[in-house]
Amino acid sequence: MTAPRLEIDLAAVAHNARSLVDRLAPRGIRVTGVSKALLGAPGVAGALLSGGVLGLGDSRVENLERLRAGGLRDPLTLIRSPMLSQVARTVRVAGSSLVTEAVVLDALGVAATRQGLVHAVVLMVELGDLREGVPADEVADLARTVEHRTGLRLAGIGTNLACHSGVVPDQHSMDELSRLAEKVEAACGHPLTIVSGGNSATIDWALSTADVGRIDELRLGEAILLGTEPLHRRVLDGLRTDAFTLVAEVIEARPKPAQPWGEIAQSAFGAPPRRPASGTVNQVIVALGRQDTDPDGLSPPDGVTVLGTSSDHLVLDVGDHDVCVGDEISFGLDYGALVRAATSPFVTSVEHTAAL
Repeated sequence: MTAPRLEIDLAAVAHNARSLVDRLAPRGIRVTGVSKALLGAPGVAGALLSGGVLGLGDSRVENLERLRAGGLRDPLTLIRSPMLSQVARTVRVAGSSLVTEAVVLDALGVAATRQGLVHAVVLMVELGDLREGVPADEVADLARTVEHRTGLRLAGIGTNLACHSGVVPDQHSMDELSRLAEKVEAACGHPLTIVSGGNSATIDWALSTADVGRIDELRLGEAILLGTEPLHRRVLDGLRTDAFTLVAEVIEARPKPAQPWGEIAQSAFGAPPRRPASGTVNQVIVALGRQDTDPDGLSPPDGVTVLGTSSDHLVLDVGDHDVCVGDEISFGLDYGALVRAATSPFVTSVEHTAAL
């Protein structure tokens, strides 16, 4: 089988989705499954939906179009504010989108009206992480303007924390979002159907708080795909961490000195890597590099150490393992490594569908 390849256990993805959906449901919180890490792969989308998510979210129109082309008819949300150059495609493929700018609302309304559609809008609110979001004191006024635009419907408000600055979703921020939801409802004169409390970083709060307030939806990607929460990369109880494996092929295997010799300057990607202080290492090279994944996010097998990487070589110390040219070595991945592997043109994705 070809390498490098990303092996995907769809049953593990479905298990994690079902576990989180079932644990959040008693708290009145629904789950939108985020598929952006996998380029809108239809198999992963199906696993998310079989796990009970209410719909799918992706940050790129191209991925949503791939899902529609694959026959998906479930609700789709663009979870990044639409580019003005893509508003027509956005309303054609997605039933809703997350928006922060009035000019984008204008363009979406025009595009939706031309296509005879009504596009749902979730206004994103800035609550401290300093990525996207309308200032809290402006969201009610902007929400009122949605009501006056043909082709648009105000579905709700939401926020995003932790992704950019690492700000932790806590009771204070979620209470503030709940308060703003009520303020927007009073300004617009109708209830909101979505109050989105954020991404996988919000799970710990959602499962432990005594009061979820108005929060009724989360957008979950990493927690479902990898079984971890993003704040501390802690494994969530009952979730599987083996849904994705990156497999690479050995192209060189021979003992080498622990230390390089000659005058040392920068390597291909800056400072040269640290290597063992002395002696000899059982060195192996696999055909995998920075064009394929994020090497810092790989988890090698027990007894194997990453010594360094370039764009197309990953250098390993395999210790006592007996490894030959042509053998394969499997790695676990964190979210960054997964995203890069899934989007690399040099990595083949292989889905395993048994026992979904």
